[in-house]
Amino acid sequence: MTIRTQARPAGPDGAEDRARRLHADSGLPDRLFRGVARGGGGLVLAVMLLVGGFLLYRAWQALRRAEFSFLTTAAWDPDAGHFGIAAVLTGTVLIAAVAVVISVPLAIGTALYIAEYAPARLRRTLVSVVDLMAAVPSVVYGLWGLFFLQGKVIGLSRWLSTYLGWFPLFKVDGADPHDPLATATVYTASTFIAGIVVAMMVTPIICSVIREVFSQAPVGEREGAYALGATRWGMIRSVVLPFGTGGMIGGTMLGLGRALGETIGVYLVISPVFAIQPHILQSGTSSVSSLIALRYGEASPFGMSALMAAGLALFLMTLVVNFAASSIVARSRSGATAE
Repeated sequence: MTIRTQARPAGPDGAEDRARRLHADSGLPDRLFRGVARGGGGLVLAVMLLVGGFLLYRAWQALRRAEFSFLTTAAWDPDAGHFGIAAVLTGTVLIAAVAVVISVPLAIGTALYIAEYAPARLRRTLVSVVDLMAAVPSVVYGLWGLFFLQGKVIGLSRWLSTYLGWFPLFKVDGADPHDPLATATVYTASTFIAGIVVAMMVTPIICSVIREVFSQAPVGEREGAYALGATRWGMIRSVVLPFGTGGMIGGTMLGLGRALGETIGVYLVISPVFAIQPHILQSGTSSVSSLIALRYGEASPFGMSALMAAGLALFLMTLVVNFAASSIVARSRSGATAE
């Protein structure tokens, strides 16, 4: 890059103004890099618009028939003209909410230990383990939840429904906490179990984002806190956590976007029910992604249009969540460059 200076015209007294204006003349490499960066960003935006346009085009037939009832109807029978995403959308949000509630404290604690407490050699190992967890296929998590986790969680579900059943989310219809011989099937294939499975899948993503933000906390402020007599936890509480607030929120919302669209892991665990079911411990729930996986192979042409409409709703919802996460990180102190 070549920087040229241009003198200002002489003042009234004939003396040349000493202030100079800088003019940056970008070289060919800089212009090429800027062009490639802009092209890449434009390509990503174009692909996103094409995906949204394709879903809207394929879903238009179903949306035109269902109109606003598409958002308020719980049943799913497109060939009979009675279909909507009220039930599956409720299940999607509840599963994602359970996953976030479980995964965020786990991710923050893991990120804090890796960034602030773990020895250097152990830190590298833990970072690799967390990254490998993110690479495990979702079907593996689903099988783990179906054959191992479900039997272990029934006791916890029974305890929560017994002592917290007065709260609507933890109520289980048909369960008798005072009958030791009562069947445990009312607690299987629930939103709670699916949420735990999804939590294990999104925790590595949230942890990676938060860990990177914590590691970028200003060194000067860290040393200043120690100089004022703060302990390590005091330094973390006064410097690292406030600096990483935006990153924690952004990482949580990115994990929420992943949890909303999870398919196979949820599909293997849940028992689909096309009714609004707000009790997270009770058997039976559904999600938009599992609905598409369940009905895709047997759908009629109009049923396929209805599935595309459900996919469009999920696409828009995850898009809003991810854009909100990016905006929060960009506007926070965590997204700024520290000196």
